[in-house]
Amino acid sequence: MEFEQIYNEYYKEVYCFVLAMNSNDDIAEEITQETFYKAFRGIRNFQGNCSLKTWLCQIAKNTYRSYLKKQKYATDKDVNEVLESKKSESDYESLEEIVIKRNEALSVYKIIKLLEEPYKEVFILRTINELSFQEIGQIYERKEGWARVTYHRAKLKIQEMLGKEK
Repeated sequence: MEFEQIYNEYYKEVYCFVLAMNSNDDIAEEITQETFYKAFRGIRNFQGNCSLKTWLCQIAKNTYRSYLKKQKYATDKDVNEVLESKKSESDYESLEEIVIKRNEALSVYKIIKLLEEPYKEVFILRTINELSFQEIGQIYERKEGWARVTYHRAKLKIQEMLGKEK
């Protein structure tokens, strides 16, 4: 399979995976591009012990974690530069419209974001990325049973938090 075909087939799934972890389109795009760059460079090392999708999600997860570590060292100047990069007031208005439309989904998502790791990530991998428990186990280098138990515990935690919110 050519790398362009891999990119076309898995781009959306990797992007959605990263977006679910971060909820920022620009960061998700950047991490996804970096993921495919790393995959392209390391495709010779892919041994086939897991599916391509699982392998790409592993790379994305590690790339995102590296990104977060680097962000701890960001300065206020960096934050101001990002805020100033907005083109016009209409950018803020369109963003506001999107937020209003997704209000209900965001409230549920906020609860998911409160979950600690690995519950949050396993829940996202299973529900949003539709990975099997076996694939999730492979990403974490654990057994399928661990993925099942972790997902079940994540669901219980979410249900508990939803009950407290009402």
